[in-house]
Amino acid sequence: MFGKTNATDKDQAPVQPFQRPAVTQQAAPESADKTSTISSDMTIVGKITGEGTVKIFGRVEGELRASTILISAGAHVEGEVAAEDVTIGGSVKGTIHANRVKLDGTAVVEGDIFHRSLAIEENARFEGSSRREDQAVATPRLPLSRPAAAQAAAVDNGRKPNGAPGKETHATPAAD
Repeated sequence: MFGKTNATDKDQAPVQPFQRPAVTQQAAPESADKTSTISSDMTIVGKITGEGTVKIFGRVEGELRASTILISAGAHVEGEVAAEDVTIGGSVKGTIHANRVKLDGTAVVEGDIFHRSLAIEENARFEGSSRREDQAVATPRLPLSRPAAAQAAAVDNGRKPNGAPGKETHATPAAD
């Protein structure tokens, strides 16, 4: 029955194993594991920081930082936006810092844009000021806390770690 071949089975065509149809995918600028998405039914309040691409379909209230930020039509962001590349199709109320900014035809932006390159499509709405800067967003990111060696150097120079002048102490020679 199963696994045995009979003389009558030899006359039939061989059975082909199941093959899945090929799936074609578009090449994305970032790999899928470095893309984060905020769906249309989500609201996030706070600070969002990412290294890859952040796609916004919902609502964000707060600071948004990533390498690439895509704010789709219907999405709302209120707060500061900072990235290498920012594409806006929804609404943004706040300051934008990016090397490359693109406002799609559905974009509504209220605030200031600091950029190296700015593209505004027809029908986009922009209330605010734009200022060109050679390096609107610094490419290398500095860590939030200073390394221990930098803190030790700051203390050794007679300063507190935050850079404020500290109490200076002078060594006095010991009396013999």
